[in-house]
Amino acid sequence: MSDIRSGRRPWVVAIVCVLLAVHALRGQTPQDPPGRIRVGVDLVTTSVTVRDSRGQFLADLKPDEFDLYEDGVRQTLVTFSLSHGGRILNVTQPSVAAREGLVLPPSRPANDASGRILLIFIDDSHLEPSQTPRVRDLFNRITKRLVHPGDLFGIISTGPSSIQVELTYDPKRLDQAAGKIMGSGLSPRDILDAPIGSAGLSEVRHRAHVAFSTARGLVENMSKIHDRRKALVYVSNGYDLDPFADAREKQARERAGETESNPSRQQSNFSDADLVSQLAELTRAAVRANVAIYTIDPRGLTASPDLDQPVDMVAYQRHVSKTQDTLRVLADETGGRAIVNRNDFDKALDLIDADTSDYYMLGYYSTNTDPSRRRRVIEIKVRRPGVDVRHRTEYSLKPVR
Repeated sequence: MSDIRSGRRPWVVAIVCVLLAVHALRGQTPQDPPGRIRVGVDLVTTSVTVRDSRGQFLADLKPDEFDLYEDGVRQTLVTFSLSHGGRILNVTQPSVAAREGLVLPPSRPANDASGRILLIFIDDSHLEPSQTPRVRDLFNRITKRLVHPGDLFGIISTGPSSIQVELTYDPKRLDQAAGKIMGSGLSPRDILDAPIGSAGLSEVRHRAHVAFSTARGLVENMSKIHDRRKALVYVSNGYDLDPFADAREKQARERAGETESNPSRQQSNFSDADLVSQLAELTRAAVRANVAIYTIDPRGLTASPDLDQPVDMVAYQRHVSKTQDTLRVLADETGGRAIVNRNDFDKALDLIDADTSDYYMLGYYSTNTDPSRRRRVIEIKVRRPGVDVRHRTEYSLKPVR
């Protein structure tokens, strides 16, 4: 998983700091009441891609060439499989010593040769209407370059496109969905003309909440599926809960006939903490379900706003930068990739295809039985020199209700 480097913008660094703080706080759980005994063992699975110095996937690794650690303690693999070209191969069940007092059911052989589950998330509430042709073209590229025969896929939208395709193998559903895609996001002019309530831009906040809650529901439903590569292809322009703040404040002053800024109006703006919190909830759910998020910004290379939009270049670029940063966080925190600020979508989709087609799936039962240690750090090493190992680096235990 790619780490967010400290050289990034302060806003991204702040997000990472808050994410870590949220993880730490979630690790503090109240003690169980007297008489309650908690017993439970969950299979932890994680996908791993291993490439050589030329970027070629290594498809000849054996289980004993992997060393897997959780919080620095070595774990024993109980499941191991290779997916090459989207097909599951070499499914093995390494023997493991039975734990005292624990009886595990016999492992079932894989009954499905497909190794991928792809969820296509069209956040049309954050795609402007003028982008509709571009988004439809991107969707068609996704269906041609990323979705292959035998892949299990689903499609859902957040807005008026009203797309909801349950998991299926039927390629006809892709063509049907493409014709329904219609961007309905707010343009800079829409945002500047929108009324500002006591909680800020209520419509902006509502749309972001719907998008995050919908995506979170998707990944939470995927948590029960193991030994499959699960990817969420997330098409959106990203998020900014306080867009064009200076321009909105200036416009409000002009409407009121004021010459100086109003501190109370400035204080009513959304804080970045709201956005960080929603990002944290989604990434935490995705990591727990072992779902990698691949974010794609269909705007491509963005230089300036449309001529009919009443916003200056600096404000627009600041807004775009912030929205792209949110897409980077979703991808980086879940082991995916962020396809932002680029026009070569075919090459980007090929990278996603390679990530989701060629991988190893490792499974183990954690030796850590302490339920208060909610956040667990994973480290995987491969006993070959000069290889690049990519995997999720942590997960969180499910909340106990």
